[in-house]
Amino acid sequence: MDHNVGCADHCHPHLKAKTDPQSPPSPSPRSRDGAQAGAAEPGLHHGHVEKALHQLYYDPNIDNKNLAQKWLMQAQLSPQAWQFSWQLLNGGKVPEIQYFGASALHIKISRYWGDIPSDQYETLKSQLFSQISAFASGSKIVLTRLCVALASLALNMMPDTWPHAVPDMVRVFQTEDGQTDGRARCLALLELLTVLPEEFQTSRLPPYRKGQVRSCLSQECACVFPLLRQLLQQSDSPGFVKQKVLKCFSSWAQLGIPLTECEELTMAAFSALRDPELFDSAVEALVNTISQPDAQRYVNTLLKLIPQALGLQDQLHQAVQNGDIETSHGICRIVVALGENHSRALLDQVDHWQSFLALVNMIMFCTGIPGHYPVNETTSSLTLTFWYTLQDDILSFEAEKQTVYLQVYRPVYFQLVDVLLQKAQFPADAEYASWSSDEKEQFRIYRVDISDTLMYVYEMLGAELLSSLYDKLGRLLTSSEHPTSWQNTEALLFGFQSIAETVDVNYSDVVPGLIGLIPRININNVQLADTVMFTIGALAEWLADHPVMISKVLPLVLHALGNPELSISSVSTLKKICRECKYDLLPYAANIVAVSQDVLLKQIHKTSQCMWLMQALGFLLSALQVEEILSNLHSLITPYIQQLEKLADETPNPSNKLAIIHILGLLSNLFATLDISCHDDDHEAAEVKKLPVVQGPNPVVLVLQQVFQLIRKILSTWLNDAQVVEAVCTIFEKSVKTLLDDFAPIVPQLCEMLGQMYSTIPQASAIDLTRQMVHIFANEPAHFPPIRALFLLVTSLTLSLFQQGPRDHPDIVDSFMQLLAQALKRKPCLFMSAELDVKAVFQCGVLSLKFPEPTTVKSACQFFMEFLPRCGELAPVGQVLHDDGKLLLQAALEGIGGQASRNLMDSFADILFSLNKNCFSYLVLWLKELMQQDGFPSPRVTQEQKDNFSQHILRERVNKRRIRDMVKEFTLLCRGLHGTEYTADY
Repeated sequence: MDHNVGCADHCHPHLKAKTDPQSPPSPSPRSRDGAQAGAAEPGLHHGHVEKALHQLYYDPNIDNKNLAQKWLMQAQLSPQAWQFSWQLLNGGKVPEIQYFGASALHIKISRYWGDIPSDQYETLKSQLFSQISAFASGSKIVLTRLCVALASLALNMMPDTWPHAVPDMVRVFQTEDGQTDGRARCLALLELLTVLPEEFQTSRLPPYRKGQVRSCLSQECACVFPLLRQLLQQSDSPGFVKQKVLKCFSSWAQLGIPLTECEELTMAAFSALRDPELFDSAVEALVNTISQPDAQRYVNTLLKLIPQALGLQDQLHQAVQNGDIETSHGICRIVVALGENHSRALLDQVDHWQSFLALVNMIMFCTGIPGHYPVNETTSSLTLTFWYTLQDDILSFEAEKQTVYLQVYRPVYFQLVDVLLQKAQFPADAEYASWSSDEKEQFRIYRVDISDTLMYVYEMLGAELLSSLYDKLGRLLTSSEHPTSWQNTEALLFGFQSIAETVDVNYSDVVPGLIGLIPRININNVQLADTVMFTIGALAEWLADHPVMISKVLPLVLHALGNPELSISSVSTLKKICRECKYDLLPYAANIVAVSQDVLLKQIHKTSQCMWLMQALGFLLSALQVEEILSNLHSLITPYIQQLEKLADETPNPSNKLAIIHILGLLSNLFATLDISCHDDDHEAAEVKKLPVVQGPNPVVLVLQQVFQLIRKILSTWLNDAQVVEAVCTIFEKSVKTLLDDFAPIVPQLCEMLGQMYSTIPQASAIDLTRQMVHIFANEPAHFPPIRALFLLVTSLTLSLFQQGPRDHPDIVDSFMQLLAQALKRKPCLFMSAELDVKAVFQCGVLSLKFPEPTTVKSACQFFMEFLPRCGELAPVGQVLHDDGKLLLQAALEGIGGQASRNLMDSFADILFSLNKNCFSYLVLWLKELMQQDGFPSPRVTQEQKDNFSQHILRERVNKRRIRDMVKEFTLLCRGLHGTEYTADY
């Protein structure tokens, strides 16, 4: 073998630029000039590689291991890998070293095929065949890696350069070589034939080549399958050979080979299921064969497979009886693959409806397999998607055929509901207590999947499903003969909740009965209580239409609020009721507020649930009269105000900081939902309830005015703390979003306070609140002057920050860019202000494009997307673009050239598009000047490629998507990634 294959003369320029490792652990840097890099440095010796591998595997120091791994990865990519990889495969080396040599060969062949001269293909091929023969009786991991390398070689040479690759492989290994025994050669051949389709699936071949090679491989099954059949049928074939045969068949089946050609091997795989040694391999082969999308075209073969699948029922039942989870799981995978992938094709075979129904019932058995998921079984979850698919296929038939199938399958789906609710049941208390937290979490997710399935099944079964659940629940709760386990009751309620959460049950005639039954439930368990709460929450919209029933369930919810174990379910349910039924809660408001206050002061709930509870109270108070709102607010908030006053006088420490943030959070969440304005969706409800029109000042505004000085006092102490400042800003941000114009009385005070805050210590949250006010009050002449003054102050202070060096404040820069974009969008005349230095603002935007934080860069791009279209209407903007626009283009091209993350390319492309659309004549000139600079925007692109890119950009002034595609293509060229495997998912 000529070991010069792929050396520096044939290397990609971007490969040569990589570090060329010489001796671990500190690789020496290489020249970026490819010719010199290949020639000027000494060859990398295999001894260095062995030393690094020893360090990787045996050095106890983790830093040394990491250095060695990094060095070895570079070594594999270097041109010298062609030399040392063969030397590492020499006999006498340990398998770890030989494996690395084989891996390096695979990487060179698969990733850098273009570097190999065509006159060396044959030498490389024969050398790989020799090595595989040598390792046929050696290390299995090295053998596999060599097979993968030869498979990659074959895929790159098929079909033109190596048209009969597969027959050649079979011939080579079937020929006696006098050195390797027949069985070892047979196993080596099977390994090679197994990895060939697998390597094809993961290869980075271009799409047109992939199609060519797939077609070529599909034809080669005529050479492979007879060999596999022969080995399976030979009585003297040992189990491990048959296992390899089944794995090989499984690999080829995934190439989309016609099912008719796989039929004999598929039947043989069904037979192999009876042999425990072959069971797992046979399952994989069958699932892969049956799951091929193209298989549905071969209905006659599919019909032959159904009896084979049904013939596994005894084996399945035996496995379940013996607690053999692996066997039951494997058989279930096969029958589900057959049903799920081909239900439409098999339903269409009307003459065979009974055999398909038998298969459906077998899948039903798998759904209801005994035991609790995931502790005693893991099979039932595999079947859920099948029921979706079958239902979709039945409901897609034309009306007449659909009616026939519904007669057959509606009873099956009612049975499915019973089975699913049985599977959703909690185990006995003692058993559940013994489960690990991971098992409990898996069970929770499993119940969510069952819930989704029940909701979907409702589409087929409709109101009759609710009636069925109600009847069963009624019998359970009213029967005196049999004591009811809480698990049965909980499961039925869970079924109701699953449907009511997503389906409109307002017209159901069973919900009143259900609401009547709920108080009769003996709630003696946390899981049952949780489900009762969630069921009531799911019926909140129904309660809004039937307010007379609120009194039946509200006491249960308020009682549950006092139980910390029911925190999430009780608080979320109260929040739903307060949101949906607020106009009907007037008789209960005092009680709800009192109970909520009590649990808040007793600190029963965690922080997030306290916030939800405040949101619930905000919804509730919104429907009351102003006097009542103020009265309730007074009793609700006073304890917290008093606590805040006390905290404001204390010396700052971590404990009182958390308390301050908690109280400010409670106020924020209360004000976020306390909205006395009547929105469109509330008009109807308000009219029906005959509610008076609200007059006078907004209660939230009154409270904010009362606590304003206290908040200022807290700020003066905590101004250095970003979290406290953010909590203060959040109160006003939530309030302004809810109050909108009603917030106006507070605007002057707030602007003054924000200005003082930002002047002392600039913080992003203050800019975000300023942006919110610009957005809401931009077109309110009476209230905008203080906001304008604040905007100019914030801008001036932030520009000063840029002069000092903004790198330590990416959050401030991000928020500032968003503020500028909002100002241009809502109030562009701000950029006409004499006090605003538009040139400095522009330069800050350009600087922000060079930040490493992607969110900051995106916000800067968004600013320029608002800035550029204003160049005609706003003279200062036009002037700045005339003077400094080239800097913006330069920054965008530098980002595209490789200085910014590839995920940001769409944002940079949008800037080019906007420049093209709004300043075309400038862009022509700037592009020409910038692209003539050597090495700009990347040394990896030629002048021709740059000119080509420029011409394409200038031509496209309409289609933004095209510009984005051009930029993506160009950035790959700039980064030296064009045509490599890294581009496949880009």
